Amino acid sequence: MSIEIVHEPAAMRFVAVVEGQECVIDYQLAGNTMTITHTLVPASLGGRGIAGQLARFALDEARAKGWKVVPACSYVEAWIDKHPDFQDLLA
Repeated sequence: MSIEIVHEPAAMRFVAVVEGQECVIDYQLAGNTMTITHTLVPASLGGRGIAGQLARFALDEARAKGWKVVPACSYVEAWIDKHPDFQDLLA
């Protein structure tokens, strides 16, 4: 399942609307360090890989902008552990 994800820099979040429901990764930015604070996918949408797609999108954006990442969100921390090609982004 491929979803459309939008970066909303003013709100410091990445958003996908799936079946009318928002799926979100929130972050804070300090200098060139993005701290990912929260991942939310409604339970009714769980198990479809949406959170993983959001994580990959957010980390790809961090890489493109030259940011380092602090995964304060346990989901994103575990996701990075499973995807070693993103570990170079860790602050």
